[in-house]
Amino acid sequence: MSARALILAAGRGERMRPLTDTTPKPLLPVRGRPMIEWHLLALAKAGVREVVINTAWLEEQFPAALGDGSRWGLTIRWSAEGAAWGGALETAGGIATALRWLAPNGDEAFWVVSGDIVAPDFGFDDADRRRFEDSGDLGHLWLVPNPAFNERGDFALGPGGRLSRDGERAWTYANLALLRPAIVAGIAPGTRAPLGPALFAAAAAGRLSGQAWRGEWHNVGTPAQLAALG
Repeated sequence: MSARALILAAGRGERMRPLTDTTPKPLLPVRGRPMIEWHLLALAKAGVREVVINTAWLEEQFPAALGDGSRWGLTIRWSAEGAAWGGALETAGGIATALRWLAPNGDEAFWVVSGDIVAPDFGFDDADRRRFEDSGDLGHLWLVPNPAFNERGDFALGPGGRLSRDGERAWTYANLALLRPAIVAGIAPGTRAPLGPALFAAAAAGRLSGQAWRGEWHNVGTPAQLAALG
């Protein structure tokens, strides 16, 4: 069975205004294609066939731009949070609301990636998914050294890839992850909820792993940063 993936694309992109007044941030172009398309290409190359995209802000533009996914060999399902729930549900809420497609049997691991990061070399390797499914962890995160916008960091990366919040937190969550449905247990579909508290609780319980990502990675926050990427 091939993995499924969720691309998070519901946010407003406030810091990217005025560009995001008329275009959702993940549809802004980077190197000749919409930002989100880099993920679709990589997921398809890795053998993923089903992708869920959650939307809210200017959400009608996404199906118009991306269609049903067939041009990449994908099936795209739309979790339209704006239409169904009146607005974006944040990360954990978006995951919980999309679980019926991501894990129809209730326990499958799935990929999660933010639609507004640029990591064109990330491979969504299915061997990573299989290793994660064999573990007892709730999540496996890819991490980058703390960028300027998050100097305090999110996690310490310990032996064996164990993540904790203790000691020096030299690493920031790169918004690339493998997760199990249980990470959002107790969050009902349609509920607004951030993912951070769930990740921190999993780390405290010893059920969160991670690894450093050394490839190209950009959290594109402003029009100037977008322009610099070309």
